[in-house]
Amino acid sequence: MIEELDHKEIRARLTELRILHREIDQKILDLQENPFANQLQLRRLKKEKLYVKDCVERLRARIIPDLNA
Repeated sequence: MIEELDHKEIRARLTELRILHREIDQKILDLQENPFANQLQLRRLKKEKLYVKDCVERLRARIIPDLNA
């Protein structure tokens, strides 16, 4: 039962992170359309996007058991 709650919480967090990832991606695309875009801001957004992607992968790994184990 406790493990099931953890899975629900993880799935909810995954949904939040995926939405955030898409929002950051859209911000990056919008900035890249502007030839005078702030390159520092663009780099920070790209790093944040990678961080969010890593968080998603870590959470997915907690839900999906390692088949090689």
